Amino acid sequence: MNETIFDKILKGEIPSTKIYEDDVVYAFKDINPIAPIHVLVIPKEKIQRFSDFEEQDVVKTGEFIKRVAVVAKELGLNKGYRVIFNNGEEGGQEVEYIHAHIIGGKQLTFPKL
Repeated sequence: MNETIFDKILKGEIPSTKIYEDDVVYAFKDINPIAPIHVLVIPKEKIQRFSDFEEQDVVKTGEFIKRVAVVAKELGLNKGYRVIFNNGEEGGQEVEYIHAHIIGGKQLTFPKL
């Protein structure tokens, strides 16, 4: 697997604005936010795509998803928020490292495709 910007963020080689961190995930502000709150959550164990989770990874997948909810709660998004996973080139994934976008802080509309 090639090294990505997220690998470099985790190693401290590229600065980020940390929102949350534990032994499973690291969450930080998106540098090009599309809403008042736009945070990326990445697992500390690298997985390239959402579709790369294997059946045996069900616990790992669950822990990652659970942490996304923890981060949203830490952000105070009790009125609602959106979680987005872009998967693959046609899905809009720009970095080959799985990451969840937590977007909120305003009334969201569903984009027209």
